[in-house]
Amino acid sequence: MPTTAAAFPVEALAPIEPRPQQDAFSISDLCAEFAVTPRALRFYEDEGLIGPERRGTQRIYSHADRARLAWILRGKRVGFSLAEIKEMIDLYDVGEGRRVQKQVTLERCRDRIHLLENQKRDIDAHITELQQFVQLLESSDAH
Repeated sequence: MPTTAAAFPVEALAPIEPRPQQDAFSISDLCAEFAVTPRALRFYEDEGLIGPERRGTQRIYSHADRARLAWILRGKRVGFSLAEIKEMIDLYDVGEGRRVQKQVTLERCRDRIHLLENQKRDIDAHITELQQFVQLLESSDAH
């Protein structure tokens, strides 16, 4: 779903389209919106990342669960482990106006950027070496 960053408060950090007209969400609502399977949602629940209300066998997800799911999926996309994601999400509940959550998240993101930049340099060096090896092999065929 295309959105603009300006439509969301900076504090959201995992922006999603507001749905004020909806009080709660079903498992099929969230599966359709976030392109995840019911099994994935149940797994995140088992891991303590989201906590839907139960009405019999039906799971009822809150706006907070929906926001947490957005955090989970964004964190996974950028390579954080579920333990790291849980820690960052749980810091939201600490209070302090999200100050601690923001600081820890910034630190984790900077660390991740550093790791990915190092991996990119390594990959680029491997590609260069392989290209040189291919050129060497191809030039030795010409002789």
